[in-house]
Amino acid sequence: MALSRDFKDTVKSRMERDPAFKKELFREGIESFLNGDVDTGKAILRDYINATIGFDALGTVTSKSPKSLMRMLGPKGNPQARNIFEIIAYLQKEEGFQLKVHTKR
Repeated sequence: MALSRDFKDTVKSRMERDPAFKKELFREGIESFLNGDVDTGKAILRDYINATIGFDALGTVTSKSPKSLMRMLGPKGNPQARNIFEIIAYLQKEEGFQLKVHTKR
């Protein structure tokens, strides 16, 4: 099911005024990938990109077309690990934080 514009605007607005929420949303997306929930990871990362840098700017810095990036992170997309890690690395650099993986039993 597609998200409504109101929901997307609400997420973007919250991210603009709440840096902790913004960072946590990014972390949740990455954690979803690491836990094997690729569809959720793509959806969260897509929302994060839409609410921050946007796909046009991301396309410029990654030398990939914005439409290709949108398809890659879309519901039927199947991104290569190289592309996901390039996006994640850039977003971390852009936001000024770095996520670290810790083991947990």
